[in-house]
Amino acid sequence: MGPVFTASYLIGLREGLEMVLIVSVLVAYLVKTGRRQHLLPVWAGVGAAAALSIGFGWALSYVSTTVLGGPGQELFDAITSVLAVALVTWMVFWMRRTARRLSGELRGRLDGAIGLGVGAVVGIAFLSVAREGLETTLLFFASAQGATSSSPLLGLGAGLLTAVVVGVGLYAGAIRINLSRFFMVSGALLVLVAAGIFKYAVHDFQEAGVLPGLSTLAFDASGWLDPTSWYGALAAGLFNITPQPSVLETVAWLAYLVPVLVLFLLPARTRSTPAAAPAPAPDVVSENTPHVQARA
Repeated sequence: MGPVFTASYLIGLREGLEMVLIVSVLVAYLVKTGRRQHLLPVWAGVGAAAALSIGFGWALSYVSTTVLGGPGQELFDAITSVLAVALVTWMVFWMRRTARRLSGELRGRLDGAIGLGVGAVVGIAFLSVAREGLETTLLFFASAQGATSSSPLLGLGAGLLTAVVVGVGLYAGAIRINLSRFFMVSGALLVLVAAGIFKYAVHDFQEAGVLPGLSTLAFDASGWLDPTSWYGALAAGLFNITPQPSVLETVAWLAYLVPVLVLFLLPARTRSTPAAAPAPAPDVVSENTPHVQARA
């Protein structure tokens, strides 16, 4: 399907697995505690969050392609790209910081919601999934800008479907994967994708006339980086590396990628040091899903 498909697949898989794991925490806790009557409100909240995310994606596309045009569209695309970069950066660091206590927090909120009634249960499920869904939609919209085929949408759908299959397999105990390693690798790849989106945002700001230097090139690699080749398409589709970037685009790409990637990878090394010290038992979703606690 190509590199654009790959980038969208990565977004769908990473974000989709987070959503699936959140839902599995809620469902497993209700099943374990014998409160299956609250499963329907949970699924209602999940469905409402999915509908909101789809509607948000349609609204973004409609405003960009129908309401706006010319510099206005470029400016809108640039702003949404910056927002997507900010969200994905916050998300990858937030997940690393709070993953161990995430299941305990979700169960505590669900307990409180059950005491308040069905509407509160729906609200907890809705809010827990809607944040990830809106994040996914905005990130996908930003990464798919400029695409002329349905590959991004197919990639996102395939990634989400894979996440559901993996999540169901984890819940049933049929699949065992190192979730810590998965979120580390996928997080690092998302940082690379976000750097490309940020570069694209700067390019859109330049085309909209907000930033100068559109014609001031950092380098010209068109002699060897053929956009129609497999490696040129991969560099452009996955990381937005183009043969003739402006100086400002290149500076923005490096200024985001280097510090964010270094900071993202550093905690993994520092956290592994005090392994010998006794620590409280980590949160476990339930005896039915002990594998979810690997999200660190």
